Amino acid sequence: MPDHLPVVVVGAGIAGLTLSLCLARAGVRVTVIDKAPELREVGAGLQLSPNASSILFHLGLGSALDATGMRPEAVTIRDGASGRLILRMPLGEAMVERYGAPYIVIHRADLQGTLLAAVEQEPRVALHLGVRITSIAEDAAGVVVEGMEADQQVRFEGSVLVGADGVRSMVRETVTGGGPARYTGRTAWRATFEAEGFFAQSFRHNETGLWLGRHAHLVHYAIDAGREINLVAAIDDAWNEDGWDVPGDPAQIQAAFRDWPEPVRKLIAMPDSWRKWALCEAPRDTPWTKGRTVLIGDAVHGMPPFVAQGAAMAIEDARVLAGVLAADSGDDIEERLGLFAEGRKARTDKVASAARRNGLIYHLGGVPAKARNLGMRMLGAERLADNMDWIYGWRPLEG
Repeated sequence: MPDHLPVVVVGAGIAGLTLSLCLARAGVRVTVIDKAPELREVGAGLQLSPNASSILFHLGLGSALDATGMRPEAVTIRDGASGRLILRMPLGEAMVERYGAPYIVIHRADLQGTLLAAVEQEPRVALHLGVRITSIAEDAAGVVVEGMEADQQVRFEGSVLVGADGVRSMVRETVTGGGPARYTGRTAWRATFEAEGFFAQSFRHNETGLWLGRHAHLVHYAIDAGREINLVAAIDDAWNEDGWDVPGDPAQIQAAFRDWPEPVRKLIAMPDSWRKWALCEAPRDTPWTKGRTVLIGDAVHGMPPFVAQGAAMAIEDARVLAGVLAADSGDDIEERLGLFAEGRKARTDKVASAARRNGLIYHLGGVPAKARNLGMRMLGAERLADNMDWIYGWRPLEG
């Protein structure tokens, strides 16, 4: 980047760490700020489709991801009322052959740990944790972030400010002028449990399972190199909690699935504890940029998880923005940020629209179960894969 000041990144989650690593590898200095005193990723598992894993493998993280993640052979889609198999779509080697990169399921903490370990080896990245930001300002020379770190006043100067601070982004609300996150009317219940003894219950170790029903759906897959099972149950729900991430009552989630097939009921009963999240979106009219400030990841396009692309879109953002900032094009930085935002908004809007549409289909929002299941069977695995090409086949230099 032509400016001598570093890029200042607010947020050391998946988006912020991926961006920092991409920038450092391109020769750009980075200052990363996070309010957490230590990085401990909440949540459970996530899915990395080839459009995301290709970027991480290009960064040299493939061996680390394979050490803790899994490459499922297929995803099976079942009806939540009858238990009948609707469709089985190959993953595994089929993904590598089709897209040149694998489909990986992994614990969020393992992905964040892998990114953090790589970032900590980069001399161009300065990581500051436990920082409470008190002010953000911009002038012709760049941006200035002031705050408190370990009871000491700190000041960070940068050429660009990147808000990578999640769906409840402080940067979005205080700098770019975006509104607060919007609750979608659904909650996500997440849990993990030890895999030993689990596979005797007619579930396959190397498959991701998706069950579709009325007002709910369930996903399960192995993580931690097969040692744990990750569960995500999304249900239509009201949110009356004080926070957005709270312990979940096992009796409540079991009641939500009490009329589902026996394998699902047994699966829901396996974890000793659950956590539930309010599924939120960033406002759809959120400004992506303002001056030398730009948003990426959930801060600007937090979306429902119904195409499993939240983390992938953040990773894509990071790779594309790093290319924009590292280019010594001589163009005005605000103009370059605007072009980045224009291109990425078109892509993420399309993915978010697909996620909302899938949410209606998954939870039977006006779609009869028989019609949905028949439609999926007629579509078939190959055509379903064709329909996903525009997501999975995307590459940074191609769109």
